[in-house]
Amino acid sequence: MHKIIKYSFFDLIRSRWAIFYGVFFLLFTGVLLAFSTDLSKVIISLMNVVLVLCPLIATMFGAMYYYNTTEFRELLLAQPIRRRAIFWGQFIGLALSLAVSILVGVGVPFIAYGIFASAEIWNFISLIGIGIVLSVIFSALAYLIALLNTNHIRGFGIAILTWLFFALIYDGIFLILLSVFREYPLEKASLAGSLFNPIDLGRILILLKLDISALMGFTGAVFHKFFGNLSGILIATCALALWIILPAWLIQRISARRDF
Repeated sequence: MHKIIKYSFFDLIRSRWAIFYGVFFLLFTGVLLAFSTDLSKVIISLMNVVLVLCPLIATMFGAMYYYNTTEFRELLLAQPIRRRAIFWGQFIGLALSLAVSILVGVGVPFIAYGIFASAEIWNFISLIGIGIVLSVIFSALAYLIALLNTNHIRGFGIAILTWLFFALIYDGIFLILLSVFREYPLEKASLAGSLFNPIDLGRILILLKLDISALMGFTGAVFHKFFGNLSGILIATCALALWIILPAWLIQRISARRDF
């Protein structure tokens, strides 16, 4: 497994897409820091980009990497290597490459700016952590979708639609339901609904850490009201952990039983 992780990681980290991904964040973060001296505002601006771009790139990477390594994976499956080692090795290598791109792209400008001597250090760590977690979640979802669909076009299309659903459509449906049933108490329903969207959970987690009530929105305000900052952060963190564990478990289960 370690050799597969190493090969997958270096294969992805040297790709032009990974380099472009890291350079984009490097330049974007550098420009924000150059035009603003308020680190909290920079973190909020980056949050809006990270919550959309990280899941999108992870979705594309996950699906593309699965389909592009089909022949290599079939070669490994023909060897006396456990399936668990092959699929876990490739997935972990994929997740590590995305994590490194985010760490370098966002972390280097902040470190050069002196983030470790700032009071915003923990908010910065939260932003980086959410970006990495969302990347892992959506790369796992894309990898799982590709595993279930042998047709490249259909699998890639479903993966992109999955990102689009969580990034845009889910919130639209949620707002429509809140508007239609505004006369009813919907606090608990909104809490339950937010748990089914990892992007919303990431946004709530960052805003609870920043303690910016004006930007929390309805679900963030409900989280703050019912659980407070610490409890809300713990609940959102556990929910995000489940979003990683469940797709990873399904990948392992399906790959162990599927006839390749």
